[in-house]
Amino acid sequence: MRIVVKVGTSTIAHPTGRLNIRHVEELCKVLSDLKNAGHQVILVSSGAIGMGVGKLSLTSRPQDMSTKQAAAAVGQCELMYIYDKLFTEYNHVVAQILLTGSDLDHENRRTNFQNTLSRLLELETLPIVNENDTVATEEISLGDNDTLAAIVAKCASADLLVLLSDIDGLYTADPRRDTSARLVPFVTYLSPEIYALAGEKGSDLATGGMTTKLNAAKTAMENGFDMVISNGSRPADLYDIVAGKPVGTRFIGKTAII
Repeated sequence: MRIVVKVGTSTIAHPTGRLNIRHVEELCKVLSDLKNAGHQVILVSSGAIGMGVGKLSLTSRPQDMSTKQAAAAVGQCELMYIYDKLFTEYNHVVAQILLTGSDLDHENRRTNFQNTLSRLLELETLPIVNENDTVATEEISLGDNDTLAAIVAKCASADLLVLLSDIDGLYTADPRRDTSARLVPFVTYLSPEIYALAGEKGSDLATGGMTTKLNAAKTAMENGFDMVISNGSRPADLYDIVAGKPVGTRFIGKTAII
């Protein structure tokens, strides 16, 4: 199985911007084990700006573009250093791919990305993809790695996309505010009622929200592969997700979207 796993800033970093050691170490261990079991794994990782905030000892996520890009430049180095160190402990080689929206919009550049990604998987590496926040401008303001992960999964002809977030899945209401909110275990059709369940983003260091995850689900479902939203604080749930067991919210692929 070819699996794309997207991890959000809220999973890999504390609100301070500092590394969440427990989450990241367990995530790398589980992904390494899935590779050992014969699966191909692609990791789409947020966190460059968030970790840059911590590394630079900034008090909050910057609002101006130049400081965002500076934080991303610092944070991306830290991010890849950590991933390389942890995955090496399990004898897996990582590769970094940084993309902008124009890389994916331009046919030739998108083809080059697909060819590189394919060859990296043939070489049994673990590609780690992130948005190139150091040069992107509009993407930082308007984009998100949920969308990027869905596009990467589509380009990679993935069998499964997993979005690890700070919430267990899609709920009937915001569970942080409504104790009667119920988890929606399966979605087979993205109706207006489903979109109406999307709330606001959670972490101050994050950029995405449930709406971007539903948009990612639309890409997945239209292209015939499942997508799961699960809580990133429990990376071991990936074992059950890959096995098809009910974890989080699973959006079923091969469903016509109108």
